Amino acid sequence: MRTCVLTVSTSVSRRDAEDESGPLLAELAEAAGCDVEAMEVVPDDFSLVEDRLHHYVDDGFALVFTTGGTGMTPDDVTPEATRAVIERDAPGIAEALRAASMRHTPMGMLSRGVSGIAYRTLIVNFPGSPNAIRQLFPVVAPVLEHAVRTVQREGGRAADH
Repeated sequence: MRTCVLTVSTSVSRRDAEDESGPLLAELAEAAGCDVEAMEVVPDDFSLVEDRLHHYVDDGFALVFTTGGTGMTPDDVTPEATRAVIERDAPGIAEALRAASMRHTPMGMLSRGVSGIAYRTLIVNFPGSPNAIRQLFPVVAPVLEHAVRTVQREGGRAADH
């Protein structure tokens, strides 16, 4: 499953902070059977996030995981940029992530992450906290292979990717 991890963080992109969430998300994705072929960091900028998501969809990635930019500050634009790219929602994934997050902290209800399908790519927004990544990735890991097969199905048969 060709996978990209996109870290959305102005401070990381400026090198004012270290990217802890992106590498952790990539490590967990690899352990779950994903082939992480790309990792990138972009600032909290709607146009840049949208552009990079389109790039990975156009390049045929099966999965794009974002980390960061899902909170409530004015520069948290990852969900909006994701919505601009996806063609169909996959709300159950985002709902499951929020539900799992709320078992750890009531602040989980403040996460605005979304999930959806763009062409044959599943995009999932994760929070920017390494602790949240550790808690939440195991929620989606068991469904990834089936989700990818389903998203890439063509005329009742899985697409060759």
